[in-house]
Amino acid sequence: MPFDHRDEEAEAEEERIHFQNVITTFNNYAQYSLSANNRRRRDIYSLPLEDQDLLDSLGYKKKLDDADKAILANADFLSKIVENPEIFGHELDDEEDDEITEPSHTHRGCDHSHENPTGGHSHSHEQPRSVPAHSHSHEQPRSSSPHSHSNTPGHSHSHSLENGTTHGSHSHSRPRPDVAPAHSHRKKYRPTDFDMDKLRSTLKQFVRDWSKEGAAERDQCYKPLVDALLAHFPDAKTPEERSKLRVLVPGAGLGRLAWDVANIGFACQGNEFSHYMLLSSYFILNRTDGIEKHTLYPYVHSFSNVPNRQAMLRPVLIPDVSPSDLPPTSKFSLVAGDFEEIYGSDDHDPDEPQYGQWDAIMTCFFIDTAKNIVSYLRIIHKILAPGGVWINLGPLLWHFENNNTNDPSIELDLEEVKELARKIGFEISNEKTLDTTYTSNSESMLGYVYKAAFWTATKI
Repeated sequence: MPFDHRDEEAEAEEERIHFQNVITTFNNYAQYSLSANNRRRRDIYSLPLEDQDLLDSLGYKKKLDDADKAILANADFLSKIVENPEIFGHELDDEEDDEITEPSHTHRGCDHSHENPTGGHSHSHEQPRSVPAHSHSHEQPRSSSPHSHSNTPGHSHSHSLENGTTHGSHSHSRPRPDVAPAHSHRKKYRPTDFDMDKLRSTLKQFVRDWSKEGAAERDQCYKPLVDALLAHFPDAKTPEERSKLRVLVPGAGLGRLAWDVANIGFACQGNEFSHYMLLSSYFILNRTDGIEKHTLYPYVHSFSNVPNRQAMLRPVLIPDVSPSDLPPTSKFSLVAGDFEEIYGSDDHDPDEPQYGQWDAIMTCFFIDTAKNIVSYLRIIHKILAPGGVWINLGPLLWHFENNNTNDPSIELDLEEVKELARKIGFEISNEKTLDTTYTSNSESMLGYVYKAAFWTATKI
């Protein structure tokens, strides 16, 4: 049966529209966030004058003004991230301002977030108007087009696996040259509450991955994984020896864990499919050439559970390291796309071998993003080399549980996951439970702690 390009073209168009909606969300951050702050101002004037005077004596209005300034600083930073979206290969439409569209057809489901696990759902007292489903930043996988973050300062967006080595595209999302765009003008997209929640979460991800403040959380989550990797390869002591070992980090987010692994000499590839994460990781890895170049105010969006205004308005400087300062021999890349499509496909890319070619796979807060955990574990097992190691840390907050998109969702308990791994062909060792947080505000009056499962599993 001949391959029908119409499905490919429809998928490419959906991908392009989704990408443009993400760009629009970045660009509408200031308007959306300042509007929320103006609501607080209106509420003041709804009170009796005596109450208004009391609040004024507390400096409440001044706090709102300071929050506005922090929001505008965040908006300036976010605008830099999407300054050149064409690097991702999508042609963007001119949006018309006279009409506004609700979210286009995408995959939708439950809002399960590692960041705010109140019953598995993000903090909200109402159902979001639109709930696009998930990535590790909880967005539905859409494309599988790879791109690399070079460790060379100023290096342009490329498809290189390592310096000077290219590999083929996994993408079905690039428009074909003989297919004209469906339209060049469209109604202006209105970002949803859920879109903005993901963008605010992205700011907190910057803290987790690329700030001094995030070091404590990285020590909880990333250090045990890296320590286990080093323990599994005790004879690889030099960067030259480690560069021969290939390490995969699915659900790489903003790329810090993968960067840390490459920084100690391993050939490391991250995989991510959220455009929020991909745009942001590209900016920090490829467009940032020094330490503490950017100032964020990640906690300005909520006035709840705040002990004092400093806790809410404090700045966070990123990055805490220079992303371009990888060793000259390092091999580091990020591949954009769905984990199952890229690494589970039977369509082998000769320049990007998968099956049996990875020496280690490190999953951090990742395996519960699966619709079918059996598929995830089978792929991990297949692409590991004989004797290769899978190192895992994370909870089981199944992202598609109770979704409203009719997506399948297999929700095993911890013991079932480990027994499944054994049946697939893993020998599990070094099992323990680690208390970890996820993009937490260390100065908040409220915090969540995961009792995350950790293990190393060797392919047998």
